[in-house]
Amino acid sequence: MITPLLPTYRRMPISFERGSGTSLFDADGKEYLDFYSGIGVNALGHAHPALVKAVQEQAEKIWHVSNLFEILGQQHMAERLVAETFADTVFFSNSGAESIELAIKMVRKYHFDKGNKGKFRIVTFASAFHGRTLAGIAAAGQEKLIYGFDPLPDGFDVVPFCDLDAVRAAITPETGGIMVEPVQGEGGIRPIPLETLQALRAIADEHGLLLVFDEIQCGMGRTGKLFAFEWADITPDIVACAKGIGGGFPIGAVLATEDAASGMTAGTHGTTYGGNPLAMAVGNAVLDVMLAPGFMDKVVNIAELLRGRLEGLRQRHPSWIKQVRGKGLMLGLQMPAVEPRLAVPDLVARGLVAAPAGDSVLRFLPPLIIDEGDVDKAITILDEALTDWSENGAPSA
Repeated sequence: MITPLLPTYRRMPISFERGSGTSLFDADGKEYLDFYSGIGVNALGHAHPALVKAVQEQAEKIWHVSNLFEILGQQHMAERLVAETFADTVFFSNSGAESIELAIKMVRKYHFDKGNKGKFRIVTFASAFHGRTLAGIAAAGQEKLIYGFDPLPDGFDVVPFCDLDAVRAAITPETGGIMVEPVQGEGGIRPIPLETLQALRAIADEHGLLLVFDEIQCGMGRTGKLFAFEWADITPDIVACAKGIGGGFPIGAVLATEDAASGMTAGTHGTTYGGNPLAMAVGNAVLDVMLAPGFMDKVVNIAELLRGRLEGLRQRHPSWIKQVRGKGLMLGLQMPAVEPRLAVPDLVARGLVAAPAGDSVLRFLPPLIIDEGDVDKAITILDEALTDWSENGAPSA
């Protein structure tokens, strides 16, 4: 018999009652170190004072109005993102999936308006994750995502991860864009080499294609810059983001150049809730913190410390940890000797919240505000768990 709540998740039997900073607390008061931050959403941790204040103050004014009216907080946040990035314009949505949908529409409309109606296909990469909509799962092309949902929308050509020759071979007169995550998240915490990102920019320019970056998980300070593509010193045409941009509040956004967005005129796209006053109050508060002098430097420094400590853990437990990979505070332990989906409940029981990614990776997306004490605590829990597994066997179903 089906449950009242649609059973699309295998939920652990734990309910968190509150959070503070980098900690979560269950109903019994047990404390957990949150190194997953709700899939990278709680970028500033739990109950951050600036975000709480923003919500409280805005909630007493107005929560929602239609986008048929001006929303000053939305205008302000768009201006700030434009000033800090490559973009000339921004559209606010509610989620990453919605942002990807607009990015896809933007690519198609761009070429349509230039008289190239047949240029609608987008080249994507194996193991990618672009959301759960039909277009999103079609773009990723993973069997586990698309099984049972045929027929899928046409228009996506999936090539092997980081295979530039395959990218070139996939380009036809119907190709309109290339879409890539600078760091794959669900695919196993796999950064795209900077030279590969630069090559994709060159290929897009050569063929008159739009280059789209999916920064839903790797953006908003996660790698130590506002967006991960910045490390490659290139300019995209479109960037889709979400998760950390709202610090826990549902916000998505698409950033684009004027040229890439030229076809998106009045009536071509819309949203009911996206960019409402309450969301924008939180979003602007997130930017206040992230754009403050020194914030990104702290992220880079603590990320280097965490990675170094994880490398030390790998050296102590080589039979369990094959590789430490990732960028910034988006890190993973490749652990082929244990199923991460089975290891995660054991770690949570020990007080460390993490998650699986790909087929053999234990994923860490801690709040960007973690400190050395948090790193010490996480490493201690992991070290004790790995030692225990060596003596008593890995967690099993």
